[in-house]
Amino acid sequence: MKVLLLGGTGEARTLAELLTAEGIAVVSSLAGRTTDARLPVGEVRTGGFGGAEGLADWLRDHPVDAVIDATHPFAATMTAHAAAASRETGLPLLVLRRPGWTPGPHDNWHWADSPSAAANLLPTFGSRAFLTIGRQGLDAFATTGLCTLARCVDAPEPRPTWCTLILARGPFAVDDELALLREHRIDVVVTKDSGGPATSAKLDAARQLHLPVVVIRRPPLPEGLETVESVDQALQWAVRASH
Repeated sequence: MKVLLLGGTGEARTLAELLTAEGIAVVSSLAGRTTDARLPVGEVRTGGFGGAEGLADWLRDHPVDAVIDATHPFAATMTAHAAAASRETGLPLLVLRRPGWTPGPHDNWHWADSPSAAANLLPTFGSRAFLTIGRQGLDAFATTGLCTLARCVDAPEPRPTWCTLILARGPFAVDDELALLREHRIDVVVTKDSGGPATSAKLDAARQLHLPVVVIRRPPLPEGLETVESVDQALQWAVRASH
């Protein structure tokens, strides 16, 4: 059994290790957009496939028995390409998506369907915003007029001049997030509904400081896909498929 694992997430790295331990060969595919990316065990390929048709061609040309999409919950294009390529080649596809975050009784969350919709909400919450949405979508906030702090793993190109940019990779600690929010006198936090523990500390910090949080909803998955929410479930699926 050999699996093409569309990765780039912590779950994908863990899954690659577990699959390899089960004797299932893995080719992990990374987009290559992040510098100094943490590499999984096993074979790794970097870069795009050239759309859904390019991915289908790659699957025909390589001895792969199944595809697992463990990309970021906001990697909608890659998931759509994987779904189309799976249909075209007849290979089974599983989508691993960690659960999204859920607000608690003391959270002040406001949902938005896109970065631009989130940007439109910000002036109602104050004058100092903290963006934790990654590089993609930052431009939507360039004209809000707010004093903006943005945190990314890698700097956007071209580097924005309308915000203060800090480069850091999670996981983050709650105490550090509290200090950051206080130092920059943040009024509102903006995040994507990425889910998972690596970057959830900002939500705990915002709750302690009684700050509003604007949360950008995940893009919907294509219809008809088989999905699981945990690495263990994905591992079980692959083990069953290998017998």
